[in-house]
Amino acid sequence: MTENRPETSKDEGSASPTGGHEEKVKWWHEVRGLVLMLLGVLAFHSFVAKPFYIPSISMMPNLLVGDRLVVSKYAYGWNWSSISFHLLPRGDWRLFGKTPEYGDIVIVVPGNRKADLIKRVVALPGDRIAVVDGRIRLNGKFIRREVVPAVQIDADPKLQCEGQEPGECYRGFEQYLTRLPSGRMVYELPTYRETLPNGASYRVIDYIDQRLDNYAEITVPEGHVFLMGDDRDRSADSRAPFEDWGGMHGGGLGGPVPLSDIGGRAEFITFSLDGSQSWNPLSWWGALRDGRAFTSLRPPIDAAAAAR
Repeated sequence: MTENRPETSKDEGSASPTGGHEEKVKWWHEVRGLVLMLLGVLAFHSFVAKPFYIPSISMMPNLLVGDRLVVSKYAYGWNWSSISFHLLPRGDWRLFGKTPEYGDIVIVVPGNRKADLIKRVVALPGDRIAVVDGRIRLNGKFIRREVVPAVQIDADPKLQCEGQEPGECYRGFEQYLTRLPSGRMVYELPTYRETLPNGASYRVIDYIDQRLDNYAEITVPEGHVFLMGDDRDRSADSRAPFEDWGGMHGGGLGGPVPLSDIGGRAEFITFSLDGSQSWNPLSWWGALRDGRAFTSLRPPIDAAAAAR
């Protein structure tokens, strides 16, 4: 006797646990989640804040090679250069645009390339600025500049600036090499404190005579600012033309820069590595510089100086 077994009906439109339809749906969910995450990171980097790495000495003594920073993207509104990776074409539009203040450290995209540089704002729209024997003259008056104790920079032959061989970072510092009683080798560089009209105060180093120590007076156009590096002798800034200058590939900023080329304001240092680290993240702990983490990059304000 043959047992009649009911046939199991099978919905051809449904998927088995291992069927291709279900796998495709899960794959799409994974891709969509990854895309949304990447878009979220891009949006955060473009509109809120992004990390920044210091590859050169142009902002010494306040920023060292190996410093890692946070740059706020909303401080001056948004423009084409705010967008991470500079995905938008260069333009002069600005959204909720604001003007930087004297002494702010900003990132800027020069008109001749798409690499971010970092400099300090020393003149605002409408200001008359000149540089005379290394001193800034603003609206017909020299800004306050006083000698302060020499900054001490570790003489580390392993430290490498971007695009240079190890040891080339500190070329020109040789005469300032000093051994401290502890045996530590440092460069003691001539250091000055400058104070801008709003009282913003910061240190600069100026150790050689060179042609950018003198810059004929100009008036900063509306919608522009004049930027300089804190290392006055090794900074390709608004004083330097677009052409290659002093071995610095790409040249300077070519004069005052449009506000639409400024992509954000440097806020604070997250951590700093001294160059002794390797590719292995485990080596980073021993390479951390003491006392630099979470250092604010907003210049202190000397209210008494601003009142004068």
